[in-house]
Amino acid sequence: MLEQTGTSFSSLSPADKDRIARAFAPRIKASALHLKAKLPAHIELSDLISAGTLGLMEAFGKFRPDLGIRFDTFADNRIRGAMLDELRRMDWLSRGLRQKIKKLEQVIREFEQENGHAPSRNELLEVTGQDRLELETTLEALNSQIILSLEAIQDHGEQAGEGRNHQEPFASAAFQDIIDKLGHLIDRLGEREKLVLSLYYTEELNMKEVASALDITEGRVSQLHSQALGKLKHMFMREYGDIN
Repeated sequence: MLEQTGTSFSSLSPADKDRIARAFAPRIKASALHLKAKLPAHIELSDLISAGTLGLMEAFGKFRPDLGIRFDTFADNRIRGAMLDELRRMDWLSRGLRQKIKKLEQVIREFEQENGHAPSRNELLEVTGQDRLELETTLEALNSQIILSLEAIQDHGEQAGEGRNHQEPFASAAFQDIIDKLGHLIDRLGEREKLVLSLYYTEELNMKEVASALDITEGRVSQLHSQALGKLKHMFMREYGDIN
C-alpha cells in the first residue's frame, strides 16, 4: 500500500496504520520462530518478537517509495535485522558457557595442529573430559554463533542497497570483519554445501524443500548442512580463533 500510494506511514489514518501493523504480526512471529530454531533454548521467543515489532516501526518511518522495492520486502529485512541487532546487544551466552566455548575452541585447534585433522565427538569427549550432554551443549552454542553470523550475512546483503546509514550498528567495523571472513570461508566449501546453505539461509527453504530442489533425501540435506557448518566452524577457529 505504501509503495502504491507514495504516502508516508505517519500520514495514514489510525485505521490504516492498525490494519497494516496487524497484517505484519504473523510475519514477525514467523521470522522470530525461524531464527529461534537456530539458537540456544534460553533465548526467549517474546524478546525476538518485541525486537521485530520495533523493526517494523522503524521500517514504517524509513520506507521511501522511490527505493523501487515493495514495502513488504523492506519491512521483512528490517524486522529480521532488528532481531539480529537485539541478539548482538544481549549477552545471549552465559559467562560460564562462553568460557567453555573458548576452552573447546582451544582444544580443537591444538588437536588439529597435533593430529592434522578435526577431532571426532568421541575424541573431544576423551580430550575434554566432559560428558556427552555438556559437550553437545557447548558445540550447539558455538554453532549458533556461526549460524547467527550466516543470517547476518544474508541480512547485510539485502540491506546494502537500501541506503542504510553506515554508522548504524549493523555496519560496525568489527561485525563487518566477521561477515567478510565467513564469506571467504563459505567460498571454500563444496558446491553442494554452498548450495544447501544458500537455499536454506538466503532462499529460506526448509529441509524438505531443499531436498526437493536438489532431488536428494531430506536426511542428505541435513547431513550436508551439518557438514558445512562443521567445516566453517573448524576453518574459522583454525584461521581466526574465537568468533566473538
